Amino acid sequence: MVFTPEIDTASAAATSTTGNQSFKQSYPHKLNHYRFEDFFTFNRTEGTINDWHESRNILASEDFIVALIEGLEQEVGSASSVVMYNIGKEWGKQDANFFQSWFEDQFQQSLQTCRPSLALEAWWWPFTSQGWGNWEVDLENQQNGFMFINIFDSAVARTLGDVGKPVCHIYAGLFAGFFSHLVKKELSCIETQCYAMGETYCKFLLGKQERIDAATFWQNEGATARDIETRLHGGEYLE
Repeated sequence: MVFTPEIDTASAAATSTTGNQSFKQSYPHKLNHYRFEDFFTFNRTEGTINDWHESRNILASEDFIVALIEGLEQEVGSASSVVMYNIGKEWGKQDANFFQSWFEDQFQQSLQTCRPSLALEAWWWPFTSQGWGNWEVDLENQQNGFMFINIFDSAVARTLGDVGKPVCHIYAGLFAGFFSHLVKKELSCIETQCYAMGETYCKFLLGKQERIDAATFWQNEGATARDIETRLHGGEYLE
């Protein structure tokens, strides 16, 4: 888990586990810095973990994830998925602002003028380092108002195991919030297949609300992720 930096985090990030110069201080312009030992700086004196972008990180166990989800379910029942989605969406919006600031500083170019593939990989690499899993983005259908995102080794689904339903609502919210801010249009997201359903990876559909409403309806009617993808490619929508 990560928190955006406060005023005094830069000094904390400059101190390594051994008290020597941090990796970032030694190679401040290095772009390939996502090895675990390069990306994180552990300050034993302060008891803090900071990443390359000087954000404060905390370690969360699988027990924490289980307790968070089960606690929400006990408090709000089936609405827990909506709560997790909204948490993720707000996180995505805030992270989009933070990402734009460090991306333009690090790569010395505007986020609006760079290649989309560069921007997207730059954004997700820190999440991979922090344990949120690898991803794959399919931009082929973005002009049609939707796109697919695959997540391999989701922290939530891996922790909960095979429970027979989608569980990565915080990821869906994160994608909705981040991409809505990025394209300046309101987007929504739904998980169409999940590792927690016995699949090998998690798949998300991101797009305009009418696409997500259609996908949600088809999913509730028993459609698989492949069925939904086929229908969207065929131009089907709800009447």
